[in-house]
Amino acid sequence: MSDRYLWDRSGKPDPDVERFEKLLSPFGLQSGTQTARRRNYGRLAAFAAAAVLILAAAAAWHWTRQPAITTWQAVRVYDGQTSAPSAVYAGQHIAADSRSRIELRSDKVGQVQLEPGSELYVRESTPTRQLLSLRRGVLHALIWAPPSQFAVDTPGVRAVDLGCSYTLETQENGDGRLTVQMGWVAFDHQRHESFIPAGAACRVYAGRGPGIPCFEDAPPALQTALTQWERTAASVDLTAVLAAARPHDALTLWHLLSRAPAADRALVYDRFAQLAQLSPAIDRHAVLAGDTHALDQCWDALQLGDTSWWRTWKQSW
Repeated sequence: MSDRYLWDRSGKPDPDVERFEKLLSPFGLQSGTQTARRRNYGRLAAFAAAAVLILAAAAAWHWTRQPAITTWQAVRVYDGQTSAPSAVYAGQHIAADSRSRIELRSDKVGQVQLEPGSELYVRESTPTRQLLSLRRGVLHALIWAPPSQFAVDTPGVRAVDLGCSYTLETQENGDGRLTVQMGWVAFDHQRHESFIPAGAACRVYAGRGPGIPCFEDAPPALQTALTQWERTAASVDLTAVLAAARPHDALTLWHLLSRAPAADRALVYDRFAQLAQLSPAIDRHAVLAGDTHALDQCWDALQLGDTSWWRTWKQSW
């Protein structure tokens, strides 16, 4: 074979080289302007399709990463001046500094006000569920959404609105206090239920959940002894609560029926029976054993409504 054949295909080729040329010919570069143009168009089409796919994927990622806008709008009030309303998004942290307060407003839900130094997190916002989380500070809520659609978490408990106006306080350590001005708020924490009507308040303890509700106009001796009992569960403090209770304070005693130690429940029940008009159908032994039906019968004697409606609303949470 001539060496020039390898450079310019002149001269006689080697048989082995000819054989390799035939085997590799399907992969060779085709000549001709039309073929080259067809290849360029194919490459451009492939690049264009790939670009479209990349842009579509980027757009989908962008929109799925965008937080959902809620029906809430926020305004900041500082030195008597109110800022323009701004949108609120699910997952948003909202904090009021030490010199301003923040108001959240929703035509469909209600109004929430954060006092200076308070911090809030919007955990969930859908047409049927509004869940906020109060990390610290003081929150005032006026809610006109249907019962149980609005709730606020704290480090100690979840407060479920049943159509009301209330104030919720949370300290840095998770302890707090709820005061109801209108309607009802219900607490539910590890099978401990607390029903707080208008005019009543309830403490919250981090890790332990809600305390025992009592009316704000309850005798000071009752309030002091109740606060002490929530910390110690001592019989002497419970006796002081029972001694200071008025008929109106049967609300507090009803909660003690299921929270007091078993050895003290008979004292609670007997005092409760003195303050409330109990039905003869109530089984004392069932109450002392913590039977839910018997406890509900005792609740009915308070004439504050049926507990079944609360448990119906609670199912959504």
